[in-house]
Amino acid sequence: MIGSTTWVVADGYIPATSTGPAPDLTSHESVCVLNAGDADATVQIHVHFADRDPAGPYVLRVPAGRIHHQRLNDLRHPEPVPLGVDYGLVLRSDVPVVVQHTRLDSRQPANALMSTIAYAAPGGGR
Repeated sequence: MIGSTTWVVADGYIPATSTGPAPDLTSHESVCVLNAGDADATVQIHVHFADRDPAGPYVLRVPAGRIHHQRLNDLRHPEPVPLGVDYGLVLRSDVPVVVQHTRLDSRQPANALMSTIAYAAPGGGR
């Protein structure tokens, strides 16, 4: 078994502006979900904010033995993830997966790219 069923990203922020050609250099955040197991994964994402109730769930399907890159800017249902607002993510999967989080900040011509493995919550979290 590789991975965990609950993953947390505490630092979320999608810049509201971008420089450079879209869509490649549009400021964005993404999660990459690796499902190294033998069963398909259903992953639910909840977005938590400082001043309002969480949004979600956003549902991703990741086939067994595959990866899925999801730009958070592209999530639309149940609502778009807001730009220029701090947030955190909780991802829950019905099978163990691995989650990596990446941010492209292209507000300036000198772009910044940040990537990190999300926090695997022990015991599945709340």
